[in-house]
Parts: sequence; structure tokens; C-alpha cells
Amino acid sequence: MLRVRPLPFEATASYAQRLACIYQLTLPQLLDGIGITLHRHGTQPAAELILTPRAARHLAALARTPLSHLTRALPHLALPGDTHTTGAAARWKRLEAEHQPVRACTLCTLHRTHDGTDTAWVHRPPHQLVCPRHHQAAPDPRLASTVHTRAVPELAAAHHAHQRLLHHPRALTAWTAARAITTRWYDHQQHLTHRWHTRLTQLTADSPHLTTTGSISPALLTRDLVTYPETVALARTLAALPKRPRHTTDDALSLIAHRLGLPRLAPNTNDPLQVFLTHTRH
Repeated sequence: MLRVRPLPFEATASYAQRLACIYQLTLPQLLDGIGITLHRHGTQPAAELILTPRAARHLAALARTPLSHLTRALPHLALPGDTHTTGAAARWKRLEAEHQPVRACTLCTLHRTHDGTDTAWVHRPPHQLVCPRHHQAAPDPRLASTVHTRAVPELAAAHHAHQRLLHHPRALTAWTAARAITTRWYDHQQHLTHRWHTRLTQLTADSPHLTTTGSISPALLTRDLVTYPETVALARTLAALPKRPRHTTDDALSLIAHRLGLPRLAPNTNDPLQVFLTHTRH
């Protein structure tokens, strides 16, 4: 048996498929060979493999990896399986778009698989949007290839700033609010439109496959990536603002405008940033 290391945050289906490829088997053949009964049909990234606890143990034994290590690496491995099934079974489960895995950095995958494959799918957490070492990102599961980011160095800088944000006790709340705000600004072409359009043009020039994705626009596929530096900067600023403000909303807006590199910010009453500053912090 061969030892196959999982990638951090890898989808269970992706890891099982890599195992199957190494043994030159189809995924159903591999699972059947280690005594796992497969139910339903599915394909990555739209669906994920859900294993019963016994099936997970069989997979760990094949991979020659302690189950605890495998569970830490594969975030969906420990999800509840069919409660009525006590045997070794796996089933395909269709995932909503926001829960689908994305393409992992191809160079990281090649390194971790000893040049075996460049294809893996990961349930990437928000703070791992960009691979700063290899300048790749996959902001949307509908992208079959990663986006090259070397032409936009502020994305790597934002990645490192995001790691620092994680240490703040209000990091999750601030990130959720900031992402909602910048998404709204992006969709409604507010405040930072020129900067984001320039960044989109740079990304598209470096990754021409973005323009051949059919009916899905590059602007939509790369939205999280295009807005990422400003989302991180906004989240760090929101996290640092006092929960019960001692200063006025105008002071907060001036600070945020400075952190975003804008001369001023004058959101209307329906702007999500204005709502956050006038209601959420009280």
C-alpha cells in the first residue's frame, strides 16, 4: 500500500479520487476494493463524498494515515453520514454553490503529490484565498483552472494581512461584515469601481481562460479576488473600532477612507457600511 498525504482543507472526494488514480482505478473500484459501498452518483466540485465512520477508517487504513490526521486535513470527512448505516458506506451529496470546493494551487498540489498530479479540490477557508508563494487563487468553484495573481502583488500582501487579522477576537464578525460591504459596493459599482476594474483587467490579462468560461462573466467569477485587498483592509479597521463608539460616524468614515486609500467616503443611509457604523456597533 502507498502512503498518500492529503492537502490541507482537501475535499474528501478529491482525496479519494487521487488515491484511485495512484492505484490506476476508478473511484467506485477503489472504494469497492476496500469494502466501501458507494451510493448515488456525483462529480466534483458540485458534489462531495460523505463517509460513514467505518468507511473513513477503511480509507485511512488504505492511505496509511492515522484517522485523526486525515480528519484534520479533510474538513468534510467527519461530517455525519447516514445515521442508519453502521457499515462502511459512502454517498455522493450535492453541494450548494457557496459550499463547493475550489481548485487548489496547482504547484502546491504537484509538490505535495511528488509531481503525481496538479489537480485537487479544497474547501478553502476565507483566509486561504491566495497562495502567496505561487501566486495563484481560485475564487469560484466554477473555475476549472486557477487564476494567476503575480501581476497583482497587493493580493499577496492582503493574504499576509489577513493572517494577522485572525488573531483579533472580533475577526470573524469583522470579516463577515466587510465582505458583505465590499460585495455590495462591487455589485453596485460604488466607491472603488475604477480600482477594481483595473485589477480585473490585470487578472484577466494574466489568466485569459477567464474570458472563455461561457455565460459566466469574469467580473462575477473573480469578485472575491478583485475586492480582496479592500475587504481585508476594511475588516481589520472594523475589528479595531470600539464596539461602543466614542467617536462620531464621520470620524470612523474618515479612518476607513484613509485605510482604503480614498480621499473621502460619503455612503448613503442604505449603504451597508453606514448601517454597520450606526447600528451594529451600539
